[in-house]
Amino acid sequence: MHLAASGRVIIQLSRKLAEGEILCDETGTKVAKIMELIGPIKRPFASATPLTNNIKKYIGKSVFAIEHSPANTQKFRRRKK
Repeated sequence: MHLAASGRVIIQLSRKLAEGEILCDETGTKVAKIMELIGPIKRPFASATPLTNNIKKYIGKSVFAIEHSPANTQKFRRRKK
């Protein structure tokens, strides 16, 4: 991970991820949300917005994509009768 001047985090990906996916650390803490994919297909990078105030703590560490992202799911609500 690298912190850009715009405040976004630049992350080198090991595989292609979709925009809107949530990234977390080893303990499951949500760290960033992918906003756009940049770079070549073989070695993609992602620009992500931080989800924590202390993002500098995660610079240089590995992060992982959450398999079932709550950002990509639709919420179903029951209607009251």
